[in-house]
Amino acid sequence: MTTLRRVVITTPVLFLLVTFSVFAMMAAAPGDPAIDLAGQNATDEDIARVRGELGLDQPFFIRYWDWLSSALTGDLGTSYSRRQPVTELIGSRLEPTLSLALVAVIIAIVLGVGLGIVATVRPGGVIDRIVGVVSAAGIALPQFWVGMLLVMVFALTLRTMPATGYVPLSEGVAPWAAHVVLPAVALAIMPAAELARHTRGSVLEVLDKDHILTARAKGIPTWRIYTMHVVRNAGIPIVTVLGIRIAQLLGGTVVIETVFGIQGLGTLTIDSVLGRDIPTILGIVALAAAVVLVINLLVDLSYRFIDPRTVNRVAA
Repeated sequence: MTTLRRVVITTPVLFLLVTFSVFAMMAAAPGDPAIDLAGQNATDEDIARVRGELGLDQPFFIRYWDWLSSALTGDLGTSYSRRQPVTELIGSRLEPTLSLALVAVIIAIVLGVGLGIVATVRPGGVIDRIVGVVSAAGIALPQFWVGMLLVMVFALTLRTMPATGYVPLSEGVAPWAAHVVLPAVALAIMPAAELARHTRGSVLEVLDKDHILTARAKGIPTWRIYTMHVVRNAGIPIVTVLGIRIAQLLGGTVVIETVFGIQGLGTLTIDSVLGRDIPTILGIVALAAAVVLVINLLVDLSYRFIDPRTVNRVAA
């Protein structure tokens, strides 16, 4: 009930705060979308007509209320520049971004958690130092630079991967994977590096516990200690960091999709901001806010499976 109550309380507050802030910033930005849409040779009457058609002649709060009331029924409005329903426009761009994000999350989890655990087998050893250097480099290197480096090596030099574009999964797993792997790796490097550092710290903290030392003294194999005791006890901070990084990873798709020429939500966001397409921007923001809320909910629910005592302490 605690998790459900938190979701019920925070969801409308976060949704209103995020969408209202974006709406206010776009309204305060210089320029007039009606002028751009009316054309270079438009008269004042043409601009006024376009402004009336878009509802831009209404007061600020009325315009936001009209959008909000429609959004709550599933209608996100019509794109200013494309004259297409925003829900259809977002739906047409959703698969590339979703594919990129899911593959990047899988890579980040496998690399981050795997390297973090391996580094704790011999703390201060060669592998631990290598993981530390790799993690520091992964955090420091910009994602767009990593993406361009991957394109230069694998697409231009080795010619083993395509440099740009996206192929839908319906056209085959192999071509889909060939177009997704490089951008997903570029997107996953930073969260994987941060996840490796947090995993290492959490696991080392658990390894110093008395029950772990007792298990080692009894001669229990290391792999069994890790699987039965360490991973579960270190799971909560790892899952918490993972939830935060997944939310940040979604923002990274804007840069990576631009580098690799993928027509997803990231490039749609940039085009909409440059074109002052307010309904499209608000639709993307509303979707992003919903995704973040779902991720936070899944993180909270995962605590019940990792360590039910944590839920009991929170409820108390």
